Amino acid sequence: MEKLRRGMALHIHEACILLLLISGLVTPAAINHEDYPADEGDQTSSNDNLIFDDYRGKGCVDDSGFVYKLGERFFPGHSNCPCVCTEDGPVCDQPECPKIHPKCTKVEHNGCCPECKEVKNFCEYHGKNYKILEEFKPSPCEWCRCEPSNEVHCVVADCAVPECVNPVYEPEQCCPVCKNGPNCFAGTTIIPAGIEVKVDECNICHCHNGDWWKPAQCSKRECQGKQTA
Repeated sequence: MEKLRRGMALHIHEACILLLLISGLVTPAAINHEDYPADEGDQTSSNDNLIFDDYRGKGCVDDSGFVYKLGERFFPGHSNCPCVCTEDGPVCDQPECPKIHPKCTKVEHNGCCPECKEVKNFCEYHGKNYKILEEFKPSPCEWCRCEPSNEVHCVVADCAVPECVNPVYEPEQCCPVCKNGPNCFAGTTIIPAGIEVKVDECNICHCHNGDWWKPAQCSKRECQGKQTA
């Protein structure tokens, strides 16, 4: 409400001045605008037109606002190379920085050149860290080693064909094993390899040497049936 009253009073005042100018009683030079404070919006717009110092050709300014004279050596920022202030602006050193180690895991930029603060000396495999040349088995069938290159090289076990028809898998072992030794099928009966086995009253069988997957070789013998009276 107060702002509305001030606005109405200002418009009335401007109307009165306009009438006086028309009648020739008051000249524009006789009006002192300082007697009538400007609105807040007018004050804000006037602040936007402030003119800051221009140091071009006279000095240089760093990131913190400090001014340096021509010929003075300074650091423009926290991680910049040193510079010399000239009339054309800062002329900074551009040294040939050493290369960052490819295994570097922590780089700091506190000076002119970046510095490696930590070099990786371990391998990471499936979320776990291993020392250089450390050997480990992530699974029963894998054998791995942490190489000096920080890479993990693994070998997967190549299981030999089991020499039986009923191999089993033991805990913590990759390849199946024949717990009862080599064997083969004689019909539906499993017989051990290396010996002859009488499977019934008339047949004697044996496994093929090295060919466990083949059915047993059988031969008929004289059947020992019961004698009838």
